[in-house]
This record gives sequence, C-alpha cells and structure tokens, in this order.
Amino acid sequence: MKRVLVIEDDKNIGELLEIHLKDSFYEPTIINHGTEGCQLAKQNNFDLIILDIMLPGMDGIQICRELRGEKILTPILMLTAKTEEIDKVIGLECGADDYLTKPFSLRELMARVKAIFRRIESLSEAKRQPNEKQLLTFEELTVDLDKRTVTAHNQRIELTPKEFDLLVLLATNPGKTYTRERILNKVWGYEFDGYDHTVNSHINRLRAKIETDVSNPKFILTAWGVGYRFSDFSE
Repeated sequence: MKRVLVIEDDKNIGELLEIHLKDSFYEPTIINHGTEGCQLAKQNNFDLIILDIMLPGMDGIQICRELRGEKILTPILMLTAKTEEIDKVIGLECGADDYLTKPFSLRELMARVKAIFRRIESLSEAKRQPNEKQLLTFEELTVDLDKRTVTAHNQRIELTPKEFDLLVLLATNPGKTYTRERILNKVWGYEFDGYDHTVNSHINRLRAKIETDVSNPKFILTAWGVGYRFSDFSE
C-alpha cells in the first residue's frame, strides 16, 4: 500500500483527503503544521507528499527546498491558492513534481495522484527491461539512469529531480528539438500553460552545472524560436 503524507493546515481539507485517499487504497498521514510535516517527511519513507504552501511553522516552499536539499526525492504535489501564480512557478522550480490550485475538485486531485504514481511505475518498469541502456556517456558527461546520478568533468553533479528528468529527456534523444510546451508536458506530465519560463530557468541551472562555458554550451543547445535540443555527437 502506497503511503501518502498530506501537510495541510485546513482540517476540513485534510479530512476529505484522508477519506478519498483511503477509498483509493492509499495509506494517508495528515499533518497540519509545516515544521512537523517536514520532520516527518525526513524521518519516513513516503511514496508521495501532498504539500500546501500556506502553513504554520514552515511554508510549503521552504519544506520543498529543504527536502530536495537533503536529497529526499519523494514526489511532491503542491497545493496553491488560485491567485498566487508566483507560488506555482517557485514551487515547480524548487522541485515540486506537480501543482493544483485551490479550490480544486477531489476527483482532479486523485487523478493527479494516480498520474504521479503511473509515471513512477513506468520509470520502474523501464529500469527492469534487460535491454534498457542505463548509462549514457557523452565525452566528459555521464548519466546513470538507474542510480539517477550525473558526472561531468570527473565530478559528481547534484541535480534536482526535475533537472535530472529534463537532462534525461534531452540526452536520450540527441539532435531532437523539443518545444518548451512539449518539455513541460513530458517532464512535468501536464500542460502548464503560461509557464514556459519554468523551462528556461531549469535549462539555465542545468547548463550552469554541466557546461564548462554556459555562454557557449556543448551539450544543451538552443533551437532559436523553437526550444532546446541535446547535441548529437554522432554528426
């Protein structure tokens, strides 16, 4: 049974989520304080964290950053207020896997939860395939798909989950150009209308970590007016 940590200070929402998660055969834990929820997330192995932004103690953005900073890669579904657009952007950029705006329908939230688990299971299935290439090497850059590690210039490079997924998407399809909209759909799993700049910021941070000269990148190239592509070193 998959374990879901819900960090939400609205007790009515917490109770509703608990009921619907149990009805879908998940094991929910409901916490209504940010600091307590963050500690619980660090001390236990949850399969998913549903995280509200506005919380007493620590807010959701702080929690997300702290968990990712400690290499806790548990998927995070962030809940944001409808008018707080900047929180959605910051949430995605600090490592959240998805977001949902309040007020939301419980049917949509459960659909998002199931979609996250489907993506995880799909990745796990891919790893079990005997012919699946698990090590990608491009000159001084190496990506280990199984261990989710990256080495560049003989150094271990620390990436956020989304930075890693973005790199894998591009690196497994060298020479193929992806629009920003397509990247959002493939890496985040949904159409995030109006958040193209989220892709740009992730690309910039990824380049800063793996490129020797970010002004003249070797690996991640810009297709002007279209999107991005990974260098095809076979050309």
